Amino acid sequence: MHARIDYMTAAPGVYRAMTALEEYLHGCGLEETLIHLVKFRASQINGCAYCLDMHSKDLRALGEDEQRLYLLPAWEESPFYSDRERAALAWTESVTLITDGHVPDDVYEQARRSFSEKELADLTLLIATINAWNRLSIAMRVVPGTYEPRVRTAAR
Repeated sequence: MHARIDYMTAAPGVYRAMTALEEYLHGCGLEETLIHLVKFRASQINGCAYCLDMHSKDLRALGEDEQRLYLLPAWEESPFYSDRERAALAWTESVTLITDGHVPDDVYEQARRSFSEKELADLTLLIATINAWNRLSIAMRVVPGTYEPRVRTAAR
């Protein structure tokens, strides 16, 4: 596999705009582990190899349990996720797969029980942002495998 375009070099403004969103999101108050679970799940849905590589490494660097990573595609049938995480994952799937019935009222109600209005707005921006990253990476065929996470401590 070969990358098509190095968009970070070809259009540095694209990368700056996306990283500005990331700076906001990582400072908005959502838990770091939740942020990466959402990014990992959306990337699974979209089939983005680069982002799957990145966010699995980020989650492991945060001390995430391997079992939770392996079972994320079946989170609804797994006992390893909190109610807040389940609400975020359901919201992630509905927003990512927006053409499959938009975002149903029951998914919204579940999210509102677990997130404040600000948090839900931030979570929605997070999902929109990872979907944009996925589309950039897939379209430009960004090659996975080179990403190295920063050394972090768990923030649950």
